[in-house]
Amino acid sequence: MDMNEQNGRPRILMCPPAFFGIEYEINPWMDRRRSNDHERAIEQWTTLKTLLESLGATICCLDPVPGLPDMVFTANAALIFRNQAILARFCHRQRQGEEQHFRDWFERHGFELLELPRDCFFEGAGDALFGGGTLFAGYRIRSIVSGHRRIAERLGCRVLSLELVDPHFYHLDTCFCPLNERAAVFYPPAFDSYARRALSATIEDLIPVSDAEARRFACNAVVLSKTVITNEGCPALHRELRSRGFRTCETPLSEFLKAGGSAKCLTLRLDGEDAAAWRSDRIASAPSCDESQQSSTGADSNVISTRVC
Repeated sequence: MDMNEQNGRPRILMCPPAFFGIEYEINPWMDRRRSNDHERAIEQWTTLKTLLESLGATICCLDPVPGLPDMVFTANAALIFRNQAILARFCHRQRQGEEQHFRDWFERHGFELLELPRDCFFEGAGDALFGGGTLFAGYRIRSIVSGHRRIAERLGCRVLSLELVDPHFYHLDTCFCPLNERAAVFYPPAFDSYARRALSATIEDLIPVSDAEARRFACNAVVLSKTVITNEGCPALHRELRSRGFRTCETPLSEFLKAGGSAKCLTLRLDGEDAAAWRSDRIASAPSCDESQQSSTGADSNVISTRVC
C-alpha cells in the first residue's frame, strides 16, 4: 500500500502498553514506589488511539515486548525524514534493548535506515523536531550534540541545537512543540539562555506555557493539521491555541506522566510532522504500514470518553 492508497491520511506508529510499568528510574518523574494502574494505562492509551483515528489518522501498531516497558513511547524510535528513519541510540541501558525491535520494524516496512555510532546518543523524534526548514534538536540530557552534525550532513538541512537544562524536561518534545512552519509552543525554563534567544530569533509566533501546565506536559502535544491534542489540565494553552484558529482536544494520560511521557511521546508520525517544510514534496511511494498492523491494540479496547474543547 502506498500513500496514494491511504489518501494522504496521517500515519502514526504506536505501541500498546501491554508491558508498560515503572520498572526502573531514568528520569525525575519515575518512582518505583508509585506503581501505575495497568488497566487504566491501557484505557488511556486506547482512548488516545481512538481519538487520533477519529481525526483521520491511520495507526500502525508495533508489537510490545516483555521487559521493555518504555517501548510504548514510540516517539523515541527514530527521526523520520521522507522515507528515511534515523534510528535511536538510547542513552540508558534500560532502553537500549528497544533499538533492534524498532530497527526491524522500520526495515520490514521499507524505510531507508541511518544508524549512528553506538556512543552517539540520539533519542529520535523525542529530541529532534522539524519546524519549517529547520530541524530543532535538543541535547545534553539524553542526546548529544555531536550527532546533530551527522544528521545535518545526511539530511542536508539546517539543524539548530538547543541545550536542555531541566532534567524534568529531558527530551525536546517535553518542552517544545512546532505547530506549523511559523508557530510553536515552548516552556522557557527548560532551555539555556542561548537556546531561548535562538528560538525567539527563528520562530515568528513562539507561545510560552506556564510552569503548572508544563508539568502537565502541555508541550508534549500531537498536532494533526489544525487540531492539537494534549493531556488534561492545560486550559491556558488551549485558549491561546484557539485564539490562533486551532481546534484543541484533551485526553487523560496521567498514567504515562508517571513515566515522564504524554501524547507526543506515545506517537511517531511516519509521514512527517505537519510543521515540516519537506512534507510539501513528500514522495508518493513513501513506506507505509501493513493493513494487518493498523488496527491491532494488543489490549482490550475499553474506551472512555475524551473531552474535545
